[in-house]
Amino acid sequence: MPLGIKPTVDFAFKKIFGSPESTRALIGLLNAILVLPHPITQVTVRNPFSYQDFAADKLIVLDIRAVDSTGRWLNIEMQVSVVSGLVQRLVYYACSLYVEQLGAGQNYATLRPAISICLLNKVVFHDATAAHHRFRLCDPDHDKELRDSIEVHTVELTKYNLKEATISQASKIEQWAFFLLFADQYESEQLRRLLPDLEFQEAITVIEQIAHKTEDRTMYDQREKAERDQQWLLEGALNQGREEGREEGREEGREEGRIAGLDEGAEKGAVAGQIQLLQRLLNTQETSLKDLLLQSNDWLAEVLADLQNRLNSRGT
Repeated sequence: MPLGIKPTVDFAFKKIFGSPESTRALIGLLNAILVLPHPITQVTVRNPFSYQDFAADKLIVLDIRAVDSTGRWLNIEMQVSVVSGLVQRLVYYACSLYVEQLGAGQNYATLRPAISICLLNKVVFHDATAAHHRFRLCDPDHDKELRDSIEVHTVELTKYNLKEATISQASKIEQWAFFLLFADQYESEQLRRLLPDLEFQEAITVIEQIAHKTEDRTMYDQREKAERDQQWLLEGALNQGREEGREEGREEGREEGRIAGLDEGAEKGAVAGQIQLLQRLLNTQETSLKDLLLQSNDWLAEVLADLQNRLNSRGT
């Protein structure tokens, strides 16, 4: 019988890669993504897996924070949906990792690299075929880079061409993508044959435990349902808000009697309608359509991104 445990669900992901007693899987994942001149051999998880993190039935960003043996600070997270402001949040996380290292009176020279990694179950960069992007501080005009500072990595898992017949010869990052996306569809012994390296064996052992331990399976099922419901709620809210906003925006454009205003009003109205609906869902004061339409497009986009993130973190 297939394991039925998706490693991308937050409970499973945190238990696989955030358990201090079994860090081989985390080290393997990090080395596959970072491809360092000297591979990571040891990590310390700073926010280890805890059942208390999942006690409340809400969706939160359950990242994994770790420090490797060279002092690099690392943040790893799994995202099954893509919301506005995601890239900016990744940059913010990386900067936070960098700043948090420095205590009062410490020298800036003690700062170590801060690396933020986001594994994505959806496509973010539709105009690029590459699945893995590495962003660093650099001056492209003069080919200069601020090394050992801040990095942001995005890994769009669905962009990899993953085939069971060739996965054993694939790169490590492709093998991890295969594991994260398809482990739930295999029996444990079959999965072990496909991915025989020790880091995968450890990860498979963890999902076996989740599948067979009543407490873990119950918690996993609850988290998967909450994740699915949250995605449905967000998509429904955005679609409804878009339609309401477009219609109201068209009316606004007609009142102004301008064809250009009609198109602009419809687009701005769509965003305004989404904002109003998200405000209602979050039980916050609703801004009038008139006031929203007076704002700039950039301002509306920032407000919409903030509301989407708040809804994504709200209890369901």
